[in-house]
Parts: sequence; structure tokens; C-alpha cells
Amino acid sequence: MADGRTETGRTKRVLVTGAEGTIGAAVREHLGDRYDLRPLTLTRQAYPSHVANITDLEAILPAFAGIDAVVHLAASPAVETPWEEILPNNLIGTYNVFEAARRAGVETVVFASSNHAIGMYELDGAPDIYELDDQRVYDHTVEVRPDSLYGVSKVYGEALGRYYMERHGLRVFCLRIGAVRAGDDPTAPEVLASSPSLLDLRTEEQRRKRMRAVWLSRRDCAQLIAHCLDADDVRWAVVYGISDNPRQFWDLSHAREVLGYAPEDGAPV
Repeated sequence: MADGRTETGRTKRVLVTGAEGTIGAAVREHLGDRYDLRPLTLTRQAYPSHVANITDLEAILPAFAGIDAVVHLAASPAVETPWEEILPNNLIGTYNVFEAARRAGVETVVFASSNHAIGMYELDGAPDIYELDDQRVYDHTVEVRPDSLYGVSKVYGEALGRYYMERHGLRVFCLRIGAVRAGDDPTAPEVLASSPSLLDLRTEEQRRKRMRAVWLSRRDCAQLIAHCLDADDVRWAVVYGISDNPRQFWDLSHAREVLGYAPEDGAPV
């Protein structure tokens, strides 16, 4: 990797939308000494940030000036989010971020997509798909099968990213992220209780086995994002984001091959 610097040796300026969220906090914690991070937040925070709503293109445009890369995390994150919130926060907001990046001449956008872009494979396979001896694995080439309007919004974001790469020359990385949690403990009761209700996992054992497969540590999430920011010879990639877990039904080989991703953590067996 290029160690967080531009070709001229300057530290890369990275705008982080949704910097106040769980993944945004992980980026600030683990990558703050590697990049010149510029947070964009919905509300005022204890740290300096550009305060604006991504649904307002004119309001966020000033934050993109002089930026080398954008990590786009801002969205309504719950799988059960209704359309009335999905439309402004996940569709219009994501368009505004890509369009602001284009207008400002930003080179790279890292888009926080989601495993829910292909979530029907898991929904069809649960709970057997979580077993260690299950052989099913889904890579970046499978047909998209969103399991919710939230998943639909992430497929839209990936398509939008492809358009801005093809037509406007941006470098775009779409991360189909697994389960990142604030406490960073895949065995914590509150983490196990956070499995999407649409999966109908009724026992703690089922939820524990799921987290054993889909957990992404905060450190590994930040590392994956860093590999995207520094992959100057890659223009486009769709990769999955999980740690080195005992069960992996989302493929990591593409992220390893294209980006050099090497997760350091893993959920316990």
C-alpha cells in the first residue's frame, strides 16, 4: 500500500461521511494517524466536523473541496428501515455524495454497501448456512438478491458507483460489510440479539453461529477501508467485509487478491 500518501508525498485528505457512526468511529480510531481525516456529520460533535445532511447537495459540497478520497458511511443502517427514510438517506444522499465527489474532482469513493445486497442467499439458507461444515460460499460475481428495501438501496449505491467509475473516471470500491458492532465482541449478549428479525433466528445458539460467520472487527474494517484508499492501481472492486472467521459464506479471496486484505481478527469457534 501507499501508506496513506499521494504521489507527491502529501498525506491523503479523506472525507468520512457518517463519521459519528459505529464504522465512522472505527475509522477515526484506527486510521486517524494514517490519513488527514475530514469528518462530515449530521449533528455537531465533540471533534471538528462539517455539519450537514447528505440529502442536501449544496450543503455538503464545501466539505469535498481539496479532498482526495471519500469514505461514504452515512445512511439509515437498519435492515427494517422504511421507504420514507430509505429514499432520502440512502438513495438521494448517496447520489449527492457521488455527485459532490465528481464536481470536486475527488479521485476515490469507498462506498459502504452491505451483505444485504445479496441477503436472500442467507435468508434461504439459514440456519444451516452457519454450520462449520456447510460448503456454500458467495462471491462478488453472484446475482444480486436484496432481502429488504435497505438491501435494494445498497444495490443502487453499487450501480451508481459503477456509473460514476465508467462515465466520470472515479475509482470506486463497494464494501459488502458484515456485522460491525460498537462493543467489538461477537459473543456479547447485545451483539447476539442484534441479528436481523427477518432471519427469524429464535435461539441464542443460532444467533451465535451467525455472528461466528458474519462478524467484522472494527480493526479489520478499518484495514479493509485503508486498502481501498491506497489501491491506486485499482479502479473498481466489489468485495465482502468480514474477519477471518471459522465459517465464511461470503468470499474473502477477491478482497485478498485485489486489495491485499488480510484480516487480523476472527470470531471464536
